[in-house]
Amino acid sequence: MFETVLPLVLFALVSTSTPGMATTLSTASGAQFGFRRSIPLMAGATVAAAGAAGLAGLLAAAPSLQLAMKIAGTLYLVWLALKIGRSGPPNLDVTMAKPNSFLGGAGLQWMNPKGWAMGLGAAASFAALASGPLQLALLLGTVFGLAAALSLAAWCVAGTLLARLLRTERQWRILNAVLGLLLAASIIPMWRTA
Repeated sequence: MFETVLPLVLFALVSTSTPGMATTLSTASGAQFGFRRSIPLMAGATVAAAGAAGLAGLLAAAPSLQLAMKIAGTLYLVWLALKIGRSGPPNLDVTMAKPNSFLGGAGLQWMNPKGWAMGLGAAASFAALASGPLQLALLLGTVFGLAAALSLAAWCVAGTLLARLLRTERQWRILNAVLGLLLAASIIPMWRTA
């Protein structure tokens, strides 16, 4: 069973770990407030990511939408990979008066186009792993929820470490180029499994 789900797990881990709205906010929150005070933000974003991926699994039940979702998701992820790969250092100097709440994290994730593109792409690509839309929704919700929890926690912890370790714009550009390439490479399983 694990061998058949492994491509989905890898896709979810890579796609939730690349920089985006939720990871950037988790990084900034970790740098300013620490891990413990950032837990509500990360929990809200994780629950919303799991829900959105599950909903994407239900939406994929319409076979006529699967190819369109896959094409749209691929185009968005390629655009995002290029944008990430060409970006400089993040703005971690943003001053937040207090940590974001559970609802703030959930709201952020529901408005996250990267998350929707990944969820819809995964639903279209990995539909064969489930016997129906409900099972696919549960599978995607579980995998993406766990992946989001791990990646947001890692970015939160990395907030202070990255700010200390990466001193130059060149170092940030190299890191972003690697992350952009990883995101672009995560598209390959989407087209191979369908």
